[in-house]
Amino acid sequence: MTGASAAAEPLPARRDVARIGDWLRELGLDPGPAAVREEVTSWDLFCDSRRRPRVPVTVIAAPGVACVLWVHYAPPLGDAFRRSYRRLLRWNDEFPFVKFALAEDDRPILAAELPLETLDRDRLGEALARLLAVCDLLVDETEGWIWPGGQRPPPPAWPSAGTALIDRYAPGLGELAESPGEGHPPTAR
Repeated sequence: MTGASAAAEPLPARRDVARIGDWLRELGLDPGPAAVREEVTSWDLFCDSRRRPRVPVTVIAAPGVACVLWVHYAPPLGDAFRRSYRRLLRWNDEFPFVKFALAEDDRPILAAELPLETLDRDRLGEALARLLAVCDLLVDETEGWIWPGGQRPPPPAWPSAGTALIDRYAPGLGELAESPGEGHPPTAR
């Protein structure tokens, strides 16, 4: 764990999950206000990866269950994208600690699940950095999904809170952190 402190103590399963919003802010992110429904708390935010600006992320915490990081990877896939489903399944085998799935509206999502019993700021930060690094790794292969019509935006401005997360947690990301974005210096090892 990188830079753990008393402020980043693990979150017990039944403790108030509002601390997650504080940790997101400590990581330099802007989670906005929390939404609470039936004891489940969520935060919506946007994070820049090295190659993809404004990756939409939802952090969901259910007391006694888990914290789920949910990247809204791309708009819904149509029936013409059956090969895409096979890719999602293949990537589930290739990338440990993250999983691809389809939302109810056929939108591909990229997720990581973290047990609340061991959740702290740095586990949350590393999991989010891992998701952003996977987004970077697959951006060329999936740009038709992410930006239908080929309107690829310019890379994010440096530095951003999301790219800082990737740099901060690079030692725990292994080869996922070795692919710098366009115009971004390689991560120091």
